[in-house]
Amino acid sequence: MFNILGWFSNDMAIDLGTANTLVFVKGQGIVCNEPSVVVMKRDNKKPVAVGIEAKRMLGKTPANIIAIRPMKDGVIADFDATGVMLRYFIEKVHRRRSLVSPRVVIGVPSSITQVEQRAVKDAAIASGAREVYLIEEPMAAAIGVGLPISEPSGSMIVDIGGGTTDIAVISLGGVVYSKAARVGGDKMDETIMAHIKRKYNLMIGERTAEQIKIELGSAFPTDNSQKTMDIKGRDLVSGIPKTFTIHEEEIREALSEPVNIILDTIKVTLENTPPELAADIVDRGIVLAGGGALLRGMDSLISEATDLPVVVAEDPLTAVARGVGMVLDDLPLLKRVAIH
Repeated sequence: MFNILGWFSNDMAIDLGTANTLVFVKGQGIVCNEPSVVVMKRDNKKPVAVGIEAKRMLGKTPANIIAIRPMKDGVIADFDATGVMLRYFIEKVHRRRSLVSPRVVIGVPSSITQVEQRAVKDAAIASGAREVYLIEEPMAAAIGVGLPISEPSGSMIVDIGGGTTDIAVISLGGVVYSKAARVGGDKMDETIMAHIKRKYNLMIGERTAEQIKIELGSAFPTDNSQKTMDIKGRDLVSGIPKTFTIHEEEIREALSEPVNIILDTIKVTLENTPPELAADIVDRGIVLAGGGALLRGMDSLISEATDLPVVVAEDPLTAVARGVGMVLDDLPLLKRVAIH
């Protein structure tokens, strides 16, 4: 019976991320998880590719085609491209073209301004949504990882995304204190690119930097700190492509700057948490979500710096999407946690 209802109700939840966009459909779960990239023609702004296909083209496009990442630091940097991307995801998922337009819930960073909220809502409505609700990503992540957000006790969530790190202390279904740093996975990639350029005079692209971060990146000394990786790039002196070998240790040193910004933001949040809720956090610990939570040793580093237990959520990449999806089924909760 529920499946039949799910067939008619086409409500969807979107985690509009800087790095990836995930779509959750009522009754079906996460049906789409693709990179937030749009490739358009430079002259008439016609879309060429969106998502996975577009990401393959990053850094490889000819002069008449431009690859855009419409979300920068967790907010809309290119309104037209965001509209194209949202339309693509909504149409891809909402193929049935039923008479009822979908109700859409979108996860957004906690530091979003009123103007940016308006832009997200307008882009979604222009893409065919009937009603649009916005929910703060740390709140969505807390719901997604199963924290008891409605209880009168403090829960702390750290959502390390592609563009921003959102940290929030939640109690009684509301955010008591939140702080966001515009540092995330993208900043880590940029730091790696800058380090390799400075140390080896070698230019590498975004995709290579991301690969290095995934394979060698760590925030805390691990057992296999002798791990190495061969990278290819363009020598800035001779202009000829070259191959270099890099070590895990130097990548950890390079990543220390963005990692320390995240650490400082966590400390500021803890300093501003009311004492009763701080006591709950001592018992319950800090929960890490978002792609950045997968950086090896991140939990150990935060735990050592704060003397608190730190847990990485199960499947941290989909925590926000799952949370936004759970809210779809619970209208009273949605009304309570949505940004008004």
